[in-house]
Amino acid sequence: MTATRETASETSSILIVDDMEENLVALEAVLGSLAQVVRAQSGEEALKAMLRQEFAVVLIDVMMPGMNGFETAANIKGLDQTKDVPIILLTGAAVDPNYAYRGYTVGAADFLIKPFDPWLLRTKVNVFLDLHRKNRQLIDQAEQLKRLLTADGGHPGIPSAAPDPARATDHTDSAEHLAPPKAPDRLAEVAGQLAQAELLLRDADGPGRADLADRIVELEQAVERLMAARET
Repeated sequence: MTATRETASETSSILIVDDMEENLVALEAVLGSLAQVVRAQSGEEALKAMLRQEFAVVLIDVMMPGMNGFETAANIKGLDQTKDVPIILLTGAAVDPNYAYRGYTVGAADFLIKPFDPWLLRTKVNVFLDLHRKNRQLIDQAEQLKRLLTADGGHPGIPSAAPDPARATDHTDSAEHLAPPKAPDRLAEVAGQLAQAELLLRDADGPGRADLADRIVELEQAVERLMAARET
């Protein structure tokens, strides 16, 4: 199993969990072209991987020795760090009809019966990959806006203007000359980035949407403070 720390700028990753090597090989063959695929051969190994790396989606075989797929899913959903990661449970054809219901009760987002259609699996996984990338893009956008709004002296969006000794005693300067430089351009940039972030948020229908909405609200409030500061 490989596990490297993923940052917001890197590609999304998929975790596949199965105790059978041939099943892992088959899953990796189907999903490898979509994103980085990380393997785990037990529930314990999967939990360790998820605490080291961020994943867009996790595929877990239900029938595993030791910690089975249901228990693994429940443990993933029980941790604050991993509770929002979508889980797809996989199982064989001869299964208890209640397995699907049980899977949803432990927090699984989907349930597939083997042998599954490779195209269907890729389509389902791609939905979660796309959502994860949009969420990461929005988080990056929020961080960029935060840096922009707190730049130059700690006052959101208002750059500190250095005093000009030559004009220190000149009271003939207009308010326009004394105004902080480039504030209008910066405000326009912030407004444009907020608009892009809002478009991303409208497409973010999965886990974590509430947190992303809170980020947008904070950014909008910061822009309002910026506009009020410019008018005073």
